[in-house]
Amino acid sequence: MALPIETDLDRSRLLLPIQSDDHVQGAPDAHDTLVEYGDYECPDCGRLFVTIRDLQTQMPHEVRLVFRHYPRSGIHPHAQQAAEAVEAAGAQGHFWEMHDLLFLHQSALSTKNLYEYAEILFLDTQQFRTDLKRRTYEHRVREQFRRGVENGVYGTPGLFINGVRYDRELDLNSLLSLLRTPA
Repeated sequence: MALPIETDLDRSRLLLPIQSDDHVQGAPDAHDTLVEYGDYECPDCGRLFVTIRDLQTQMPHEVRLVFRHYPRSGIHPHAQQAAEAVEAAGAQGHFWEMHDLLFLHQSALSTKNLYEYAEILFLDTQQFRTDLKRRTYEHRVREQFRRGVENGVYGTPGLFINGVRYDRELDLNSLLSLLRTPA
């Protein structure tokens, strides 16, 4: 029996479609969907954060963003705990607010900083601290990382646009020209 041949197209497709427990920002019927596998301590992810924010401002109804954690703990020592902190904030209804704060303050991701951000967002800080100490969301973050590897993500940011890996320039003009191209 012949084995199926894997093509470049197969390796460039997003294997895991959007799930009910994904963190999604934007309209479900948006023309374009971006799935990012990101790391809060990654400088390139920080630049992409700004680009996507600008993209969402220019195309507010046409773009939907899905963020999945991909902490590269070997080179970014705060990445795993930062991702867990975002999940803890998400459990209190503030995923995107914490997500944005961490990308805006990438050089300040210590435990103390995370506690301060929880206060800024008016979270139940006791619950937030407990979640971080108990590593309540460790499994969820690690599972997203594992699924990223299955999707062929080996670095950050890992970006898929409309289900296809995007490995080119991550600047605003490049993304705008791609997204504004009629299908």
